[in-house]
Amino acid sequence: MFRHRKNKLEVLLAHPGGPFHVHKDDGAWTIPKGEAAPEEDLLTRAQIEFEEEVGFRPESSHGWIELGSIIQKGGKTVHAWAFEGDLPESFECRSNLFELEWPAHSGKYQKFPEVDQACFFSEEVARRKLKQAQVPLLDRLRAAIKG
Repeated sequence: MFRHRKNKLEVLLAHPGGPFHVHKDDGAWTIPKGEAAPEEDLLTRAQIEFEEEVGFRPESSHGWIELGSIIQKGGKTVHAWAFEGDLPESFECRSNLFELEWPAHSGKYQKFPEVDQACFFSEEVARRKLKQAQVPLLDRLRAAIKG
């Protein structure tokens, strides 16, 4: 999701939840994303994942801009789309949960949100916050909205 504020581009980024990311900031944020099943429509999956991770359903009438794919450091391929929009003033990030043994090797399982924050950042700040492998998606977004 992106928007324009004071003639500047801002993008919505998600901060991963759970104990491993709690103190990480620059280089830890990501676009809302998830995994698709084989043969699943990737845009439909992206729309579902956005809602599951952010807690906000974008209107289906939005013009989705295909940004192509990138390969992350761990080898995961991420297919990305963008759309222009904004969050309601009353927005609170509400993500789906995952279960993790925590503390490690304790035999105790806790539930954590997949995303603990979702915030708009200026393009300049987003370049710092994003996982390095996802930064090219900002360049593609910039090119798509200029053209």
